[in-house]
Amino acid sequence: MIKLTRLNGEEFVVNAELIQSIESRPDTFITLTSDDRLIVRESVEEVVKRAIAYSRAIRLAPGL
Repeated sequence: MIKLTRLNGEEFVVNAELIQSIESRPDTFITLTSDDRLIVRESVEEVVKRAIAYSRAIRLAPGL
């Protein structure tokens, strides 16, 4: 799970494994595998960075 910020400043958490694509138009649009779309304050680069960090963290978790 990664923490992101809606345009109105509200923080929320999304399952990074459900991210299908991320676009900059200029706001950052995230499309999930369910075809839901989210618009966030973070840049594309920041969302990718957080998703990679999440992926690395779950692979390093003991017992998995």
